Amino acid sequence: MNSFTIIFLIVLTLSFSVQFWLARRHADYVAKHRSAVPDAFKDSVSLEAHQKAADYTLEKSRLGDVDSILGVVMLLLLTIGGGINWAFEFWASLITNPLLAGLVAVGSVFLVMTLAEIPSSIYQTFVIEEKFGFNKSTSQQFIKDQLLQLGLVAAIGMPLLALILWVMDSIGSLWWLWAWAILMSFSLLMGWLYPTLIAPLFNKFTPMEDGSLKDRIQGLLARCGFSSNGIFIMDGSKRSGHGNAYFTGLGNNKRIVFFDTLVNSLDDEELEAILAHELGHFKCKHTIKMMIANSVMTLISFAALGWLINQPWFYQGLGVKLPSNAAALLLFMLVSSTFSFFIQPIIAFFQRKFEFEADDFASSHAKAEKLISSLVKLYEENASTLTPDPLYSAFHYSHPPAAIRIGNLESKIRV
Repeated sequence: MNSFTIIFLIVLTLSFSVQFWLARRHADYVAKHRSAVPDAFKDSVSLEAHQKAADYTLEKSRLGDVDSILGVVMLLLLTIGGGINWAFEFWASLITNPLLAGLVAVGSVFLVMTLAEIPSSIYQTFVIEEKFGFNKSTSQQFIKDQLLQLGLVAAIGMPLLALILWVMDSIGSLWWLWAWAILMSFSLLMGWLYPTLIAPLFNKFTPMEDGSLKDRIQGLLARCGFSSNGIFIMDGSKRSGHGNAYFTGLGNNKRIVFFDTLVNSLDDEELEAILAHELGHFKCKHTIKMMIANSVMTLISFAALGWLINQPWFYQGLGVKLPSNAAALLLFMLVSSTFSFFIQPIIAFFQRKFEFEADDFASSHAKAEKLISSLVKLYEENASTLTPDPLYSAFHYSHPPAAIRIGNLESKIRV
């Protein structure tokens, strides 16, 4: 056991302990406030709905605790436990080409990790979601989704990984700069192709029919100076009762997508307000800012890997006996989240800031009271807790807690 092994174990223990403590704190806080609807929502949310949201949150929290423990066990088995080392030695004994052997070894480890997560997904979908009336998926649909995801990883992810491994082997000491450029280019390409190439493999997208809702939305788009490649209704109800709306695509391939569950639960003005919020993210350049931040973080990560790849203690400290570019890449992908865990509150802070800015934009282009009523309906219908633990939400929530967000919107209502 070298010094890096000790450092890794200390950081892993600390990050897991904080995560587990926050989750327990959150669960206790939600349970403590289960008996009464918060004052801000007493006139709009029933006690029954509030308690359903609390129970749903507690069920997911318990599953999250189990997933966290199993995730730590899996990480330790793969690294210090020798799982990754065994995979690379096994495939190297069968495949003479080092690049191909490394590619297959990385792919096999990720396949094992994916298969290990399926029981949790099954429990989440067919036990928790079913219990609270959200699941609309069937076992056949679930299996189809899993196979389709694996197929896409094999068809798209593995060639990309092979290209990056080739760059690592062939370009020289600045390989990490080329690998970063390839990954960023690929991300932009997939962002552009996703609406028309990937998403339709999982869901049906139907153009919104002409009528008052479409006229209202087109009027909003015109006022905001936004152009899209269409407004679509997605059959989200075939898997879940949860509702949502989002933008997807880049450049001239942007789409506006509403879940059918959302369209069925909100009136036209509420849908307009929800879309105005999403437009706020676009007009405030949040997507571009997040892409730039992600690009910079990815560049820093590749630069760090470019240094670590030549450090024997990095491999030895994580249970790999024979250094290789593929092993270094896999180890870095697995352990980097452990070391970056504590920057999560910073990322969440800026995400919540963006949500406030998008709400402010929506309030100036649609009715703030309609955005409030739509959010309250979504909180209730999606069983989102109205009483999250403040510290937990500061660490994990990408959106402001319900009461704070509604309070901000109420201040925007024009008298």
